[in-house]
Amino acid sequence: MAKSHENKLSEKRVELLKSPLLELIINRLSKQIVEQYYCSSNLVIVGLQPRGIYLSRVIRELLASTKKFKNIEYAELDVTFYRDDFRLKQLAPSPQKIEPGFSVENKKVILVDDVLFTGRTIRSALDAIQNYGRPDSVELLVLVNRRFSRQLPIEPNYAGISIDSFDNQRVNIEWAKDWRKSKVFLEYKEK
Repeated sequence: MAKSHENKLSEKRVELLKSPLLELIINRLSKQIVEQYYCSSNLVIVGLQPRGIYLSRVIRELLASTKKFKNIEYAELDVTFYRDDFRLKQLAPSPQKIEPGFSVENKKVILVDDVLFTGRTIRSALDAIQNYGRPDSVELLVLVNRRFSRQLPIEPNYAGISIDSFDNQRVNIEWAKDWRKSKVFLEYKEK
């Protein structure tokens, strides 16, 4: 048994999720939102660019298909300029910058990102969202929660899966045109 575990760790890429499990998990996440905000008229879904927008679009589509929500407000938010490492990494803003064209004042906001790692992107998103009003509440939905890597006290309200990983590992989500055929990998970086 120990040998198979060692072989798995020696691989450069391990598949964490694929269909039909990925589809099941994303459907569960959307159903949790339906359960929490059933027939809510003040829900806002905010996808964090660049990679959170894929999941947020799927969640929005699934919520709209339930017909329990009236006009879900939706936005994609680029938090590049709000990051604390903006000058250190010389980051470029996302080419498709779509921000909320509305106020989030007194709204229930759900931030959506693909992977929660250190928490710094979410902190940046919390700063950025304040430019659009003071929300009633802000929750976080992620597909993958990387535990034990947090640099800030931020935890998701909704998580697809939680994994324990090292700093030399990276979660990579390969989104397919049909999201049901997407895959999630854990990759090991070369040192």
